[in-house]
Amino acid sequence: MKKLLKLTTYLGMAGTALIAPSCQLDETIYSSIYTDAFYKTAADAEKGLISVYGALGSLGGGPAMTLVADFSDDQTYPRGVVGRNTLTQFTYDVNYTTQRSNSRLNESPQQIWTSCYAGIEKANWVIAKVPDAMMDETRKKQIVGEAYFLRAFYHWFLSKNFGDIPVKISPSYSETDALTAKSPKADVYKQIYADLDQALNAGLVSYPNVEKGRVAKEVVNALYAKAALYNEDWAKALEQAKIVINSGKYALMSDVRDVYKYDKEDAARIENMWAFEVDPVSPGLGHQLTGLCGPPGSAGPEYARTSYGSMFAYQAFFDSFDPADKRRTLLDTNYIDKNGKVVPQKGITPITTKGVLIKKYQDPVSTVGLIPNIPIFRLPDVYLIAAEAEARLNGATAAAYDFVNPIRKRAGLADLKTGLTKDALIEAILQERAWEFFAEGDRWYDLTRTGKFLTVIPKAVNEVYPTRNVTAKNKYFPIPLDEINANAKLEQNPDWK
Repeated sequence: MKKLLKLTTYLGMAGTALIAPSCQLDETIYSSIYTDAFYKTAADAEKGLISVYGALGSLGGGPAMTLVADFSDDQTYPRGVVGRNTLTQFTYDVNYTTQRSNSRLNESPQQIWTSCYAGIEKANWVIAKVPDAMMDETRKKQIVGEAYFLRAFYHWFLSKNFGDIPVKISPSYSETDALTAKSPKADVYKQIYADLDQALNAGLVSYPNVEKGRVAKEVVNALYAKAALYNEDWAKALEQAKIVINSGKYALMSDVRDVYKYDKEDAARIENMWAFEVDPVSPGLGHQLTGLCGPPGSAGPEYARTSYGSMFAYQAFFDSFDPADKRRTLLDTNYIDKNGKVVPQKGITPITTKGVLIKKYQDPVSTVGLIPNIPIFRLPDVYLIAAEAEARLNGATAAAYDFVNPIRKRAGLADLKTGLTKDALIEAILQERAWEFFAEGDRWYDLTRTGKFLTVIPKAVNEVYPTRNVTAKNKYFPIPLDEINANAKLEQNPDWK
């Protein structure tokens, strides 16, 4: 790394060198966290870990974390502008050309690739270097454990978007070290499991003793459960989900609407286990969802001080809810304008007379930054993972129903009808997930992991998007061409060659 830094310095000094060829710069670099001078103290270790979490900033800022999935699914869609509509229409290419030319790479799969591998690289340095730091051993173990968790999370996030991916588990001391070939999905998950095992043995604290934005021990179990679900490892998914549920550390809020209220964020941590933590200062961490989801022209004060009317829910998705379902109140077919007048559905947006507003990210008070966090793991996810894993393992058992029904009860609905077949119960669980996690970047992956996207997506149309030509290759996104060009060991996903 020093050689690379020195080379960069020499190139930058080229003009001076032409004038004074005998001048040579030879210095110790202290500004890079990868030098031997770093990771020596407790403060170094803590800062190194913060940098690993920091990769979430670019992942959640766009936020590619959710928009890539939400603009591809059958629940939500963007205003038909270039760069965003490529996801909805499945017209992106391996260079993400339209998104690139319209300055929307931060909302694209390319941002997912860049952010996650940046986080993985930083995690690798923490894992490699912090064990030799002079500091409290208990805290040292926790820091390394959190880095293992984050490395697992980033690999999992990459795999659910791109399929087979490079597994990177050592720091890049040179440019050559950074060039890694893809591993089969089975090996990716093997590494994810291994990293999560390390994190579980690191002595991480449980909620409520965890700092805001940090992962508690049970969050490790939650990721383990969800990764195992995606890996079709039903027994492991059920085991890990039950650990979270039986720990008693988390609970469902009594009113689902309170999970998303800007002024109940801290109270909601009892359910919102881990989130993209927004910092409402400048500079700080923010995201676009509040502005995207409100009506155009900042017309709805309860939505935001500034909103653009750029993201809506499909009418068919709104209609799929039981009218008694409290989760439907997190969508709306009218709004109150600045004069206190009710604006009817036909006036919500000029792009359609059937616009449906999303109310999960409302922030009516902030003028600098944003308040609402973006959920990553919520307790209902764990319940429904347990329900699906139980059903796939053992059929429509009483235990499977018992995992689903608390979610329905909180939504104000009756228990699921008994006597369903195994397949019917699994379908009901997937539908429950759709109602529970809309606009949280989850549904698209449920459709791709189960193979349902090819039949569901063509039916998710409206007057804005009357045709959606999804194909089999859209199960995974193409690896960005920039990465293919930079890494001779890296091959494009087969369907995108």
